[in-house]
Amino acid sequence: MKQLSRRSFLASSVKAVLFGAYAVKGSAFAQSTSWSNWSGGQTCQPAGRYDIGSEEELTSLLRNTLGPIRPIGSGHSFSPLVPTDGHLVVIDQLSGILDSDPDTMQVTLGAGSRLGDLGPQLDAIGQGMINLPDIDRQTVAGAIATGTHGTGVTLQALSSFITSLRLVTSTGSVMDIDATDGDLFHAARVNVGALGIVTQVKMQNREAYKLKKREWAAPTEDILANFDELAASHRHFEIFPLVYSDYSLVLSIDETDEPIGQIDLQPEPSDDASIAESLGLTSNPTPAERRRISNATASRIQATEAVDVSYKLLSNVRNSRFNEMEYSVPAEVGAECLREILRTIYEQEIDVLFPLEYRYVSGDDNWLSMSYGDHPHATISIHRTASEDYRPYFDIIEPIFWKYGGRPHWGKVHSLTHRELTQLYPHFKDFMEIRRSLDPQGRMLNPHLRALFNG
Repeated sequence: MKQLSRRSFLASSVKAVLFGAYAVKGSAFAQSTSWSNWSGGQTCQPAGRYDIGSEEELTSLLRNTLGPIRPIGSGHSFSPLVPTDGHLVVIDQLSGILDSDPDTMQVTLGAGSRLGDLGPQLDAIGQGMINLPDIDRQTVAGAIATGTHGTGVTLQALSSFITSLRLVTSTGSVMDIDATDGDLFHAARVNVGALGIVTQVKMQNREAYKLKKREWAAPTEDILANFDELAASHRHFEIFPLVYSDYSLVLSIDETDEPIGQIDLQPEPSDDASIAESLGLTSNPTPAERRRISNATASRIQATEAVDVSYKLLSNVRNSRFNEMEYSVPAEVGAECLREILRTIYEQEIDVLFPLEYRYVSGDDNWLSMSYGDHPHATISIHRTASEDYRPYFDIIEPIFWKYGGRPHWGKVHSLTHRELTQLYPHFKDFMEIRRSLDPQGRMLNPHLRALFNG
């Protein structure tokens, strides 16, 4: 049987959905006030929208307007954090490196900065972010507000690298918050936009560095049997379990001094239909037939390696739009939870080809972090292409996360309510008290957040 290089496999496989090339940056807002998120799954028709050019404009706006107000990041959240019939505030212009310290390796950033734009800017001053999420379109404010994280059993979510931030409350008051503020700091670093509007953050970085990425395919059970050891032996380690298959695509990333060498990927299919065609799955095969075809294809994948500067390997650009659900569960039950999800997809013959994503994240002390606590958490993601209704699939899988004590990613689809969240987050009620003290009128809330915080 002919061997497949990873390049040729990617040109006709499920992994294409996760690592498609992103052709354009986020487009400018149109004249209409209508808004939709990246996937098109969330929309609203607000009363007004304001493109803020300075912090002074923002404080003036908040002091001189009435009614609900919600900040907009890049629209990369799949949960209804933004939709409102009040006002939307765009902070894209509050961006870039505002100050840097080469001794402490800290930088002050405009909160509207896109992560994908910061990589080369930081590299130019000899710095690199300690970790990054796997999509680079988010704003800094949006990423920290939702508890966005990267991969690594010793690496915390992005919010944990914030040493201070500036918050403008619903009344226009400006607050500079750091670790000396105790509880307020723990609440503000993952705030879901419910405390106010973040305009600046100071972030702890490190010297610029290179990484070596290795990708291959392996039997899922072989990897899960040694996952703790593999996660501990690599800076970053994760797998993409293939549904209707006994295989996973495996990714490890480690620091290196080797010379830079990149792989030029061919254009890849961007939806489940083209992927199904490439795998010979257009004739409505049975689950067993799908497994046979997927296993035969995955077993022929050759390992590949690439070396580049850190930000180019940690974050990816995406062309294929999707909706996503992600939960964290304690690491010790992560593999069991993942197995049950894969088994449920197979047994209930759910028509999906998108791989899952499974990785570890270190615990932290941010109150609303999905990895809050002293121990690592496993995070598991499921996806559905944006052109399809995600709800039937997600509705079947979500209770499995609950069974293992799962906490939702705030920017991803979930259906938990105030009642469940108070049980999952030890400081949820404490966060609510701080929220009420900063915004007693609930101006920063939309219907979704009002329900979550019983506001």
